[in-house]
Amino acid sequence: MTAPLDVLVVGAGPTGLALAAQLRTYGTTFRIIDRSLDRAHESRALAIQPRTLEALTPFGVTDELVARGNPAMQLRMHLPQRVVQMRLFDIGLADTAYPFLLFLSQAETESVLAEHLRRQGVDVERGTELHRLERTGSTVTCRLRHGDGTEEAVEATYVVGCDGAHSTVRAQAGIGFEGYAYPQTFLLADLEVDGLEPGAVHTYMTGAGMLFFFPLGSPATWRMLAMRTPGAPDAEVDLRLLQEITDRYTSDRLALRDPVWMTDFRLHNRGAAHYRSGPFFLAGDAAHIHSPAGAQGMNTGIQDALNLGWKLALVCRGRAPAELLETYEAERAPVGSSVLRFTDRAFTIGTSSNPVIRFARTRLAPRLAPLALRAAGPRGRVFRTVSELGIHYRRSPVTTVGPRTPRRGPRPGDRLPDLPRGLQACTAGPGWHLLLSGPPAIWSDERLASALRGRDDLISVHRLGGESPWPTAVHGLLRPDGYLGYVAAGTHLEGLRDYLDRWLLVRRS
Repeated sequence: MTAPLDVLVVGAGPTGLALAAQLRTYGTTFRIIDRSLDRAHESRALAIQPRTLEALTPFGVTDELVARGNPAMQLRMHLPQRVVQMRLFDIGLADTAYPFLLFLSQAETESVLAEHLRRQGVDVERGTELHRLERTGSTVTCRLRHGDGTEEAVEATYVVGCDGAHSTVRAQAGIGFEGYAYPQTFLLADLEVDGLEPGAVHTYMTGAGMLFFFPLGSPATWRMLAMRTPGAPDAEVDLRLLQEITDRYTSDRLALRDPVWMTDFRLHNRGAAHYRSGPFFLAGDAAHIHSPAGAQGMNTGIQDALNLGWKLALVCRGRAPAELLETYEAERAPVGSSVLRFTDRAFTIGTSSNPVIRFARTRLAPRLAPLALRAAGPRGRVFRTVSELGIHYRRSPVTTVGPRTPRRGPRPGDRLPDLPRGLQACTAGPGWHLLLSGPPAIWSDERLASALRGRDDLISVHRLGGESPWPTAVHGLLRPDGYLGYVAAGTHLEGLRDYLDRWLLVRRS
């Protein structure tokens, strides 16, 4: 009889592919299925945030993503009677190797992740649909239907729904999806545009709404996003309609041509009532859908996956207690809720027909924008929020403050900054990383061996010396997803040992 899988991953978009990459790193037994016969070839999601580029570094794909993408640095805000220029992410990002917003088609992102999995011996099972889930004791029976009509029953300990807004896993698990749809209809197109300055993001602010052009490069030079004119009939999306809307939203002489892909769609703001129900987990669009404001969707989904993957892997290997899985929702649900609020507010400001908001958008914004752009402090905070570098898990159950807290440097629950530069690269290997700050001689090999005994196969030790984010003697334990689980000042390791006893089990003899 075939042994049950550790994990069945349902959905092979960026979220599912990232989860599969992490599960493969830890030798977890899994399959990844998708009912679509092929990956996305349209742009769909089109930007990768700095934190996502960092989080994908351990898989060796980030350099390829950057090479294929466009690290746009400029925003052109086309306001009535003036154009305001600003740099994207010009402050507040000194602690990352990727201080830019990378514009890259989702098709390219999926291609890079899928190729990585192929090199690791993992094939995405396309044309395979999840039909039904049945809990059977300690496992789940997953009824699959293949493209040729045949059916298969697969046993798995856990099932992760990365299967989008209409998630079968979410429906079968009985998890609610709460929220609402926006009344507006939007148009998307990947195409060529004559008359736009290349290499920058262009936005046109009008009383009717906002028009965006994002630099892509592939499958076309530009991605266009616009709101269909309120009250207009739902005409078929074609180049003529897109040109009419562009002409209505701007007086610039922009000529649209050679569309690769065009569509219209409605936006929703919805979140799952829970990210977990027993053996079922949700990640990405299966857990939260919202407007594309701030380019948060795909990035949040990938980071959902990379928060969950190592936890599933260690629990399945018997190296972490089952309670570790409870921290997934505790950590990621607040992030998802924050993204829903942020994108809703941005969307409302950009599209509302309310006279007050419309006045602010068309009259106040043009006057206040130059002043706001000179306010370095607020702008830096906004950039860290949008870039997702500001995400932390300080209130997580798996975050512990040591008996003595360092006065300076990253705190427990924080992302490890890339300062000094290269620190993230040296801790990008799988497993946990124990970071030791201060003169190397103060860290006794014997005491370290005693603290890590039975777990040293999963923990790499780094004597940082003066090349450390902390200026004094500090020890910090870095989780596999790049966040600090434990930090304490001094060289006493009793608190670290207690933390490990709680969250990382010794290997079996």
